[in-house]
Amino acid sequence: MALQISATNPEHPALLLALPWDVPLEEWPQECLVPLPRGISRHVVRYARAGTEVIAVKELAERPALREYGLLRDLDRLGIPAVDPLAVVTGRTDSTGAPLEPVLITRHLRGSMPYRSMFETTMRPATMHRLMDALAVLLVRLHLAGFAWGDCSLSNTLFRRDAGAFAAYLVDAETGDLHPRLSPGQREYDLDLARVNISGELLDLEASGALHPSVDPVEFGHEICTRYDGLWQELTRTSVYPAGKYHYMERRIRRLNELGFDVAEMQIQHSPGGDTVTFVPKVVDAGHHQRQLLRLTGLDTEENQARRLLSDLESWMATQDDHTPGDLPPGSRLRPTGGQPPAARPEVLAHRWVRDVFRPTVRAVPVELRGSMDPAEIYHELLEHRWYLSERAQHDIGLDTAVTDYITNVLPKARATLEPTTPTD
Repeated sequence: MALQISATNPEHPALLLALPWDVPLEEWPQECLVPLPRGISRHVVRYARAGTEVIAVKELAERPALREYGLLRDLDRLGIPAVDPLAVVTGRTDSTGAPLEPVLITRHLRGSMPYRSMFETTMRPATMHRLMDALAVLLVRLHLAGFAWGDCSLSNTLFRRDAGAFAAYLVDAETGDLHPRLSPGQREYDLDLARVNISGELLDLEASGALHPSVDPVEFGHEICTRYDGLWQELTRTSVYPAGKYHYMERRIRRLNELGFDVAEMQIQHSPGGDTVTFVPKVVDAGHHQRQLLRLTGLDTEENQARRLLSDLESWMATQDDHTPGDLPPGSRLRPTGGQPPAARPEVLAHRWVRDVFRPTVRAVPVELRGSMDPAEIYHELLEHRWYLSERAQHDIGLDTAVTDYITNVLPKARATLEPTTPTD
């Protein structure tokens, strides 16, 4: 059988052909590989370069490779955080004509880390709680979309920094299944697997001495269930309100927005006596603040990063001469007070903020000191440092001063603890 590359982008096959497909992945030469941290996998996985892309290459049998490729494309279509599928390569043979396993190719998720790399230095319990939060959000999003993971674990997840928290991405869909809707039993099965897998992974870390002494692996395994159940209940529960109290429904929707979710559809039903109203959010989409920031500024970020940037954008708008409260982003705490119409549309002010504040601030941080932090995470770090210095000085020290101090006193010390960056040509 001849070598065959099935790809999502017509440009990818030409870039991929240069890689040594006639060599087992475990024996690929170093000049083809990119030195990035890898998690535990039951398959051989390597990071390689294809043109300007850094890709993850995983060897596995043809049928599961094609199936996982299709599932990852489905998750991408549904907007679920998962690695980006690029291609499947089949028909591989070595120099003697002996068959080699096919490979699944995904795009490397820049700035991400497998959980074991995060435990190279002892992780504090508070940070581990944030990991559980991120994994619970990912599992809820998968279940809302009808995806049964079948092997939820820390090993099958990649984590990215997200404004003091983490964002979790599915990295292995091999055992997954997509349905129109999941039953409670399917969800409970996934959740029970997550509990057992996470406890086992933490017990393994404990045996190697990489776990904080105050962390109970079994307790943290149960924590994913607690956090999942709380979030699922908040997103899907039925609310019954007194008739006429429509602001209660608005308050529920605002609460979901604060959690980072949008209500795309809702069901409202009056009781037979007309004295109560039943309210059920029918379709809940994640990424409320991401979409709001993207619409206003064109910046594509993680959810918590978007929340932080929108807050700074709102504060900056309030200082502009051509601003009125009506210019603030939708959902702002401030409201129009009447008077003259706004002198500038919110999108105009937002793009001015990107041009005059966001980009110059990020560009002031030397590239060699940024590590794997993306621009939104850098800006968040600078805002945090500005708040810290202002609290210490008992007055606002300004963003420029914060940037200078951050570059001089913070980044050089933190740089050594950042994960390896993707090499550039």
